[in-house]
Amino acid sequence: MKIRIAHSPDSDDAFMFYGLASGRVSAPEYEIEHVLADIETLNRAAFEGTYEITAVSFHAYAHLTDRYLLLPHGASMGDRYGPIVVSREELPISLEGVRVAVPGTLTTAFLTLLLYRPSVEYEVMPFDQIQDAVREGRAQAGLLIHEGQLTYQSDGLRKVVDLGEWWAERTGGLPLPLGGNVIRRDLGAEHVASLSRLLHDSIAFGLQHRIEALDHALQYGRGLDRSNADRFVGMYVNQLTLDYGERGRIAVQRLFDEAYEHRLVPRAVRVEFAPLQAASDGTTRESRV
Repeated sequence: MKIRIAHSPDSDDAFMFYGLASGRVSAPEYEIEHVLADIETLNRAAFEGTYEITAVSFHAYAHLTDRYLLLPHGASMGDRYGPIVVSREELPISLEGVRVAVPGTLTTAFLTLLLYRPSVEYEVMPFDQIQDAVREGRAQAGLLIHEGQLTYQSDGLRKVVDLGEWWAERTGGLPLPLGGNVIRRDLGAEHVASLSRLLHDSIAFGLQHRIEALDHALQYGRGLDRSNADRFVGMYVNQLTLDYGERGRIAVQRLFDEAYEHRLVPRAVRVEFAPLQAASDGTTRESRV
């Protein structure tokens, strides 16, 4: 059975899927194909149900609950850090009168920006062009995701607001859920549970074999040196990635609740997780918040 796993060409996702991509985590019953695309492209493709398994922004997932289930692992969460609004010149932290370049209207970074300032002015730009646009003065401010969160200062840019810090202060210390892995419901319960276990094991393998997984991830680091790549991977592939845990699950539900309260998503979302096939020790995980 052919299964396409779509994810971004970033060092953290490469680290996460190293076990499967390298064949070190065996999946003999499936023909696995890895598809790489930026997160906004993946968000749009998910509306068509293009891939059996895909990374999506949590913002996009609010529109996709009928077609996809959240996997109980694979989340990227900012634990007191997250997408950053940066500029060349000092700007008001309120962002009043500031036009921000954003990486796509379905990204959770953009959703969080709207929660932070509902009336924000914005323009959409490919995520990997925003930092240069701000540095060159073509954008007044930019909302940075991925490795830009670590490299903006080297371009002479300054932080206006870190939305992960703001979210933690707003919620009493919850992490900011940014993206997760989802699986198509129509695969059926048996395949959903089996594939869920495979992806969990791939993440676990990377965390247990960090040096070789990082070696693999470096080719997707877009200029990050090993130290910064290691730091970036640690920010977004960690225990919360292996298992949302209570904090992570509460944080996801809180994000959806606030988004619906402000009518930024089309409906109230009750988070539902795919089951995880029993491991060799017979353990399983719960499937709902």
